[in-house]
Amino acid sequence: MARFETVSDETIKRGECTDIYFVRTEETLNKENINPVVSMEVTAATLPDTWAVFCGLSDVITLLENLPVMVDAMPEGTIFLKNEPVLRISGKYRDFCRYETAILGFLCHASGIASAAAHITVAARGHPVYSFGSRRQHPAIAGMIERAAWIGGVDGASNTCAPEGIPVVGTMPHAFVMCYEKPEDAWRSFDRHAPKEVPRIMLCDTWCDEKSESLQAAECGAAMVRLDTPRSRRGDMLAIIDEVRWELDTHGYDNVKILLTGGVTREDIITSRQTVDAFGVGGAIANAPVIDFGMDIVKIEGKSKAKRGKRSGVKQVYELPGGEHQMLPLNKKAPAGGKPLIEPFIKNGIIIKDSGMQEARRRVLERLHTLPFP
Repeated sequence: MARFETVSDETIKRGECTDIYFVRTEETLNKENINPVVSMEVTAATLPDTWAVFCGLSDVITLLENLPVMVDAMPEGTIFLKNEPVLRISGKYRDFCRYETAILGFLCHASGIASAAAHITVAARGHPVYSFGSRRQHPAIAGMIERAAWIGGVDGASNTCAPEGIPVVGTMPHAFVMCYEKPEDAWRSFDRHAPKEVPRIMLCDTWCDEKSESLQAAECGAAMVRLDTPRSRRGDMLAIIDEVRWELDTHGYDNVKILLTGGVTREDIITSRQTVDAFGVGGAIANAPVIDFGMDIVKIEGKSKAKRGKRSGVKQVYELPGGEHQMLPLNKKAPAGGKPLIEPFIKNGIIIKDSGMQEARRRVLERLHTLPFP
């Protein structure tokens, strides 16, 4: 029977999706009867931007449940800085060493997407941003992509496998328009048959220039026109957008809004946000650079130790009243007014606190308004 090249949940949960050197490490330590009690912290020495959003903890909690370990972490949706520990695992090393690959995979990928979504949300300055990029990734992880993007602040997602609670949004493909003799026929057909709650967003660059088709779509009752011109044909896209806006306004369609899609980047949003009303962002979110986390021992058999380039000892990160962060050894006194960001999530294999998607999103949105606009 045909199958997709994906790894099952059960395989990941058993620790069988891992780098081979962890298997060999485990086997060797077992033969030597070596199994030290360690604390390992997850940190990123560099970030794609000045700050990032922690995401992926929910999967880590699921992975490590029932293992004899302690897990402390920043809650999902926490804004963090480079070199700050976002997660700490304590226990006997052999009990969890083979899970490092999956742990970092969960955190690196989801945090990269959530961080890109958050920076793009900030750049949009209140204009809606929609995640349109799940087609740029393997379909087996569509749910993870949309969840991370939602936590990062987007206003909706296009994939039908987005987790419950995320608005599923979309317009129409060029292929739909091309199935009709004229674009007007496609738009009117869509208007007749689409559910009433679906916004009448008409794609306006299939056969001719954006200005002409946008005016035709407005005459057909469009509430919003979508411009998705491929980069190979765009020229000065900002000038095209301005021209469309001018003609819509001049012809009495100032109520018709503009949605920009098709390879939209953060820089595109910054340059066009004065004219564009909403953005559909694909690869800039779904293909965002991962956060390059590493997972390192910082304490072994009760003694603070770390490899070169890493800071030894378990740590706490405090958010100060002004929003700045301060990292201190866990045994040091908290700074005045400092809020500890690292909390317990698993104690001896028992989940004592879960990680909710909506709470994580709220956490991001509450912080974004305090960060500088690009």
